[in-house]
Amino acid sequence: MALLAFVFTLVCVFAILLVAEHFARRTSMHSELTRKFVHMAVGTFVAFWPFFLSWRQIELLSAGFLIVILLSIKFTIFRSIHTVPRKAIGEILFATVIGFLALISSSEWIFMAAMLHLSLGDGIAAVVGLLWGDGNQYKVFGKIKSMAGTSAFFVTSLLIMICYVVFTDASASIISLAFIPVIATATENLAVNGTDNLIMPVLVALILGGAA
Repeated sequence: MALLAFVFTLVCVFAILLVAEHFARRTSMHSELTRKFVHMAVGTFVAFWPFFLSWRQIELLSAGFLIVILLSIKFTIFRSIHTVPRKAIGEILFATVIGFLALISSSEWIFMAAMLHLSLGDGIAAVVGLLWGDGNQYKVFGKIKSMAGTSAFFVTSLLIMICYVVFTDASASIISLAFIPVIATATENLAVNGTDNLIMPVLVALILGGAA
């Protein structure tokens, strides 16, 4: 059963990459949109892994993904996620943080909340910023951000935390409900060049672990 879940996971991730490659190679879809499709689809799927995979399996998958991404960057295997060279560090950290969260998370729900901040929060913010960010842009350490994207991240983070509190029934998390969206949004803004892929979800996991 454990082996079947492991194989199922690999097949699903590979299928997501194939769909993204189709759009990247055969359509005129914006490269950033194909990247964020993979980011959100894979990241959201990963968020549910602790419910049917062991922590050790998640760590192994994280290591495997890191190797695949490094090879893909070197040989440009997956155009859907490597069309923006400056994002390479973000992709590497995306794979790395999965295993790191498996090491530090004290529950499946904490892992899920942290990963959803990375997949949905960061992904939705990027898409909203791309589509509706003109005219409300600002710079952080020379990197262009937008009020539309930042607001989308904050709202997404708040919704994730509301769901976390409801489904875990953890009264101590009420404090986190107000605290985490602010911290996560600030981190997503300040940690530039892809480093937010590691720092932001780790902070969410540590805060939730301390509040549990």
